[in-house]
Amino acid sequence: MLMRWSKLFIPTLRDAPADAEAASHKLLVRGGFIRQLHAGHYSLLPLGLRVHEKVAAIVREEMNEIGGQEFLLPAMHPAAIWKKSGRWEVMGDEMFRLVDRKGAETALGMTHEEIFTDLALEITSYKALPQIWYQIQTKFRDEPRPKSGLLRVREFAMKDSYSFDLDQAGLDSNFKLHHDAYVRIFDRLSLPAMPVEASSGAMGGSGSTEFMVPSPAGEDDVVRCTNCDYAANVERATSQLKAIDNRPIADLERFPTPGVRTIKELAKVEGGAGAIHQIKTLVMVLDGAITLALVRGDHQLNVQKLQDHTGAIDIRPATPEEALEHLGANPGSLGAVGVDNLRIIADPALEGRSGMATGANEDDWHYTGVDVARDITVTEWADLREVTAGEACSNCGEKLEIVRCIEAAHIFKLGTKYADALGATVLDPDGEERPLIMGSYGIGIGRAVAAAAETRHDDNGLIWPVSIAPYEAVVTIVSMKDDASVIAGEALYSELRSLGIDVLLDDRDARAGVKFADAELIGVPYRVTIGPKALAEGEVEFTPRASGETSRVALDAIASQLAETIIAAR
Repeated sequence: MLMRWSKLFIPTLRDAPADAEAASHKLLVRGGFIRQLHAGHYSLLPLGLRVHEKVAAIVREEMNEIGGQEFLLPAMHPAAIWKKSGRWEVMGDEMFRLVDRKGAETALGMTHEEIFTDLALEITSYKALPQIWYQIQTKFRDEPRPKSGLLRVREFAMKDSYSFDLDQAGLDSNFKLHHDAYVRIFDRLSLPAMPVEASSGAMGGSGSTEFMVPSPAGEDDVVRCTNCDYAANVERATSQLKAIDNRPIADLERFPTPGVRTIKELAKVEGGAGAIHQIKTLVMVLDGAITLALVRGDHQLNVQKLQDHTGAIDIRPATPEEALEHLGANPGSLGAVGVDNLRIIADPALEGRSGMATGANEDDWHYTGVDVARDITVTEWADLREVTAGEACSNCGEKLEIVRCIEAAHIFKLGTKYADALGATVLDPDGEERPLIMGSYGIGIGRAVAAAAETRHDDNGLIWPVSIAPYEAVVTIVSMKDDASVIAGEALYSELRSLGIDVLLDDRDARAGVKFADAELIGVPYRVTIGPKALAEGEVEFTPRASGETSRVALDAIASQLAETIIAAR
């Protein structure tokens, strides 16, 4: 197919949409890659689809390389299979749910663990294992706040793959295969994605790893060490805490605190204590049950850590009315001393602490001299606190930093969760039935496009890597009125095509400045400019998009030089 700019639909814009905040959103719209249909739903225009399909091709190649077999499963699922796995309720409002004309409940697939597991029922013997199955399919998630263009949408293409094994060793092997394949994928996409420890959330399983791309447009915080290779999502991160001496207050004492409602206020009153010597009591409702979560006064509760520890599906803070009903006081005067009828989960930073202060479960009263072991009936200990920047790395002791990131991929060790729920078993070498052990591995195609745009741009536009650029090179004819330039441009365009280069010919009857600006905006990696002045000397201008530095190259040498450069960069 001839790629002449004069014949293509590339609707570039001078200005970005007023509601666009992320750089990728602005530039993908301005460059004519995407258009919004309605909130969270985008049309891929020809340029956008070219980039999208090049990303998908790289993902597909790497999946095939590790033995993946490609499927294409339905996007609409019967409710029954989601109910059988227990996730119909777990997915909540993010699942698009429908009722067909016969009254049957269905859903648009958010992911495909259940559907692939249903197919795996046909695996009956360990001899057929291991298996790696994958697809690139549309997913639907009813995001409450879709934003940032392709970064957070309600309809998107995802590569999701699934491994099936007989034992944990097999799962570990397939998990590593996917991990390494993802490292290669992101390297080929020129994305600086770092693998980090992550929460498994509603997916379940024994562990997971996210691939995070540092960017201010992201929505996830990653804790990473400034010295070693430790990195974890803030929902999983841990750190070393400095040792704190207990206050020498042996006896539990109740004292008045009129009007005191906050940690800071309690630190200032007579008889109070600094935040590090306070117990913060958070009253939470976990699947309808009132639960107390205790952290040190200067720490914040990470709700995902609490959810991961308890396995709760529905989790929220209690209302003031609920707190009053169960503890006898309003927020600001709450505590766990003497409470023996509620589940109490405490962060390890409180273990062994004494001389502490906390609410007395009576408005305007607090306790001091609290000995956690003596005065509080802790049901269980769990890492609940959120790590903050500057704390010490658990591995090496150096300072931790927090980086905002885009989640580009997520891989999970699911174990037997779905096999148990759906009855997917195989016969082992001894003839015994055993549940399949599964892994799940996802990477968003559109989000990878957006992440590349987010991390590779300047004030003039996008800077695509060769591997996924809509075109690898553009031949720009400065003046369509100059016959020699047109003839040379057409010849070079044909020669580059014969060398296998994905090249665009800018043959528009437009000013040179407009052509240069558009080429920079859409991010073509290399531009060859053919103009009367240089051509008179047997030369053309060569401009790599990344550097913007223009040099002169002989006309009869540019094709082989450019082809060699592009092929090496693919």
